[in-house]
Amino acid sequence: MKRPEGFDRSAADKPERQPTTSARPPRPTPARTPKAEKVVTAAKATQAATRAPVADREAKKAASSRRRYERNEVKRFTRRSRRRRITALVSILSLVLTGALVTGAVYSPLLSLKTITVEGASRIDAASVRAAVKDQLGKPLATVDFGRIKSELSKFPLIRSYVTEIAPPDTLIIRVAERVPIGTIATSKGFTVVDPAGVEIEAAANRPAGFPLIQLGTQSTKSPGFTAAVAVLLALPAEVLKRVDTVTAQTTDDVTLVLTGAGQSVIWGSAENSVLKARVLVALIATQSPNAVVKYDVSAPNTPVVGAG
Repeated sequence: MKRPEGFDRSAADKPERQPTTSARPPRPTPARTPKAEKVVTAAKATQAATRAPVADREAKKAASSRRRYERNEVKRFTRRSRRRRITALVSILSLVLTGALVTGAVYSPLLSLKTITVEGASRIDAASVRAAVKDQLGKPLATVDFGRIKSELSKFPLIRSYVTEIAPPDTLIIRVAERVPIGTIATSKGFTVVDPAGVEIEAAANRPAGFPLIQLGTQSTKSPGFTAAVAVLLALPAEVLKRVDTVTAQTTDDVTLVLTGAGQSVIWGSAENSVLKARVLVALIATQSPNAVVKYDVSAPNTPVVGAG
């Protein structure tokens, strides 16, 4: 009977396989004796005892380094704070000392006011100005009462403005700018000398010599007529101004002048082109005799006219 193809043989037909064994038998583990175990334990204890001092030394070294670092940091911070305190203290002491020196110098009797000098006074009596502020003498320069000085100097009509200057160690300089009289105005009480702003400089019962009489009619020194008359007088050259006897102005366009001597008159018109009109007037006067009674018309300076007075 044939065996079917592809099937294994039965277990009975298989040959028996012999069990395989290792060529080298297992090494027997030696048994430890109590003495050997004691030796191992002692060795480990010795190693642990050897490592312990090393670890302690390292820990102590680290702690010492840390303490040394902290001490250095504390010293550095303390040194910086000390320097800041010293710097602040020196600065404060310097300021206090400087303030004390300045205060002592300023308020010292050695720097008290002993001399008052007045400059720029010609029409004003300088001695009167010094006498008005003499109550400041003897005061330390820092305590001079400039308000009091202003109050006293305001009583002088001729003082238009002033400046003061301290000249150490003991001098006060007062520089005054005087008002310049421009003319006189007739009043119910006499005559008043005024400056170009119309400020009264002085009063007199009789007409002061050397100043033209400004005739405004019913107008005041605040009127346009006064402004026009002053503008004309300021434009005149000195040689003509000193010959002006009167100037009349009711409005800004009708300024007329009367010269001293023969009574020559000038029709000026408005204050416009006053500089040109003044030059033309000077040229016209040069062509006439001072004793001739004539009338100069420079209201149109490009076509001036000389006629009989």
